[in-house]
Amino acid sequence: MNQKPSISYPMQFAILVGLWGMFIIVTALVVGFAASLSLHLPMQEALKAMNRPENASLAKLLNSVASVLTFICPALVFARIVNPQPFSHLGFNKLLSAKQFLMVLLLTFASMVLGGALSELNERIPLPGNLYAGARELEEKYKEATLAMANMQSVPEYLLALIVLAAIPAFCEEVMFRGALQPVFTGWTKSKWAGIILTAVIFSAIHFSFFGFLARAALGIVLGLIFYNSRNIWLSIFLHFLNNAFVVTQLYIGNRQGKPLEKTMDESMPIWWGAIALVIVIVFFRAFNRETAKVLSTEAVTATV
Repeated sequence: MNQKPSISYPMQFAILVGLWGMFIIVTALVVGFAASLSLHLPMQEALKAMNRPENASLAKLLNSVASVLTFICPALVFARIVNPQPFSHLGFNKLLSAKQFLMVLLLTFASMVLGGALSELNERIPLPGNLYAGARELEEKYKEATLAMANMQSVPEYLLALIVLAAIPAFCEEVMFRGALQPVFTGWTKSKWAGIILTAVIFSAIHFSFFGFLARAALGIVLGLIFYNSRNIWLSIFLHFLNNAFVVTQLYIGNRQGKPLEKTMDESMPIWWGAIALVIVIVFFRAFNRETAKVLSTEAVTATV
């Protein structure tokens, strides 16, 4: 891991950002054209119409396509450019244990409590009037888009939502942010923490949700630590999926009970809960790291045989 890369880290960053920007443009064109063709509307009107409940199925499909094009495609092309073994570069390996998954499961619950407390703290950050209005507008647009796809009336719709809103985003975002971007930052800064935090900040920022920024950044740090310590993308994908799946399940249960979905999406918790959750996260991480050390030592022994 300490070998000097054939392509410098600043150049890797430039390549990845360039690819990402290119695929974002491609995604916008593909999604806009597909929505326009499906709804028989001009592109701009079609994109707005996807937030209507009657177009939820189309929105889910195009959201999945967008995730693959925006995150998976640039990450794979980038990994192939910098490494002849792209999947290995992105962290896809078989070095796993059941105990690691158990630790990640426990970390998920503790991290969600921590995130809820940070959401409450985020709400209390004072903003000037114009900035507050802009942040609130972005938040409402984010919720509107999420709620449009989260209109689940049956078990099959709930299961589909788990795939579209939980599994696919978790997989695609982890491959891009932890698999592709984080190693660039950790190598460039020569600092584990700087690389993880920078990646987490960008990960949170791309969701365009100020009032959820701290919670997502904290989630990004947890995901980054899991990936950095284990060298395995599947574990961070698992935690990310569980986090998303919990939200989808909340929305489904709230919908079945007739609760307003806006209230169901309120993830804030008392701030003091966050202090307790942080201690629990640290304890679980130590257990996770001990188990991970055993798994990695097994690899080292196997490699020397």
